[in-house]
Amino acid sequence: MEISTVSLDTYLSSSSPSSPAALAEARKAAESLILTGALIVQDSRALANEANDRFLDLFEDYFNQDREVLKGDERPEVGFQVGVTLENTEKPKCASDENCQAIIASLEPDERPVDLGSHGADPKCRFFHRMSEKPPYESKFPVLETPNVTPKKFKGEWEERVGEWGEIIKQSVEGVAKMVAVGLGLDENAFTDAGRYGSHLLAPTATDLLKYGKLNTIYAGFHSDMNFLTIHGQSRYPGLHIWARNTGKKIQVRIPPGCLLVQAGKQIEWLTGGLIKAGYHEVVCTQATLDTIARRRVEHPGRPLIRISSTFFWHLTPDFQLSAIPELGKEAESRFGPQEEYGEMLVGDQVRRELGLIALLAS
Repeated sequence: MEISTVSLDTYLSSSSPSSPAALAEARKAAESLILTGALIVQDSRALANEANDRFLDLFEDYFNQDREVLKGDERPEVGFQVGVTLENTEKPKCASDENCQAIIASLEPDERPVDLGSHGADPKCRFFHRMSEKPPYESKFPVLETPNVTPKKFKGEWEERVGEWGEIIKQSVEGVAKMVAVGLGLDENAFTDAGRYGSHLLAPTATDLLKYGKLNTIYAGFHSDMNFLTIHGQSRYPGLHIWARNTGKKIQVRIPPGCLLVQAGKQIEWLTGGLIKAGYHEVVCTQATLDTIARRRVEHPGRPLIRISSTFFWHLTPDFQLSAIPELGKEAESRFGPQEEYGEMLVGDQVRRELGLIALLAS
């Protein structure tokens, strides 16, 4: 089964969330997340201007700086939750997680991810820029409100160019959160209210293709995301694979122009009692990646050969209590059999736990 494409434009332009056109898109969005853990979103805002290109240019230039310059933008004391994370820092959770390894073992051999083996930490870098609203109360998790980092060399243009693309995809993923809530039979604002003060992160990743441009090199090892929903714009280099829950098949992702990719994270899995599962994915160097490197050398001589993903992690509010919505948990059991016991936990505690599992926060 391919990932479904849904029209956020149709949903937002409808007279109400319960109109036939809006409801059809909402149900399609929810069902795609249930079956594949992902969906393609048509959003005219993503096509209306060249904000994504300007964003990719900015981060190619940023990550083309010397390592010592980049290191000044690290904030390890807050689990790298703002600023830069350099290569070989973040470890894929599945390298040491028994449940995840069992999932890999259950896949057909030709559908498995590139073997993590002695992979260690990912060679990708990352930059986190928080785009969240400060709550009108004292949070139990002030570490998640750390001020953003503005790189010295880009001070004049940073906020404008980062914010330009960040706002587009933030609005898009919040529209999807509303669509999915309606598609699951909930109030339209059920998820967006729960995530109003979430620690939302614009989170581009970067991989040096001169250094790591070898076939089957793992850029981001097989994993799922800890947050609620992840949204991606187009990258200039292919290499993202996802695994559909309903088939266990590996899908090479291609995001059409004017579209965005949305993936389910652990927080929506928890809230839906396993009806929607956090989607597993990897980023590797494929033959298509190598072909694109060769083409860009010719078409864009002098530009840095760095793979940038324009990724955004949308979170629930840190002080929100995670627990499965009973009716969704029952539907999960009805459709897929017994689910794990999710229990209850504050989102902020869940994030801290997950950061420890990927080696970004000391326990």
